Amino acid sequence: MKRDRRPRHPTGTAAGVTAGILVAALAGIAALAPVYYLTDAAARALRAGQAAFAPAPAGLAYLAAVAVLVTLLSARPAAALACGLPLAAAGALFALDLDAAIGAAGTLPWAHDGGLPWQAAPGGAPWAEPGEPPGTLAGTSGLYALLGALLVLPALLPARWRSILNG
Repeated sequence: MKRDRRPRHPTGTAAGVTAGILVAALAGIAALAPVYYLTDAAARALRAGQAAFAPAPAGLAYLAAVAVLVTLLSARPAAALACGLPLAAAGALFALDLDAAIGAAGTLPWAHDGGLPWQAAPGGAPWAEPGEPPGTLAGTSGLYALLGALLVLPALLPARWRSILNG
């Protein structure tokens, strides 16, 4: 019996590999909004806890949710890049031009609706301070730059250097 000695990709055909990369990139883009808003909600909850000199369990819960999403995204480089590059760009914009970053954040969904879908309470106070659109606190504190770097830098490493979680 003759063996086929043509090199094969470990995940399948070229079309299958391309489809896998495309699905991973779409997953990264879809995860961008939850990571962005959960990170900001965590920063706001932690600020409220600090201002009240009290524990902030909501901040911990939001940060744990972000950590789970970032861990899942980091398993596929295409997903990590699709989510990490916009986060790193947002972090860089907040670091370099705060006024432009706040103006851009003011155009995002839920910037003026009084709250995020999971935080909206009937008759409750708006989740954001006036003039503080979503992402402002997380952006100015450097969380977006940190998350973007955590997603992008490992995705750029050679495959043999990445985590064992990648397969």
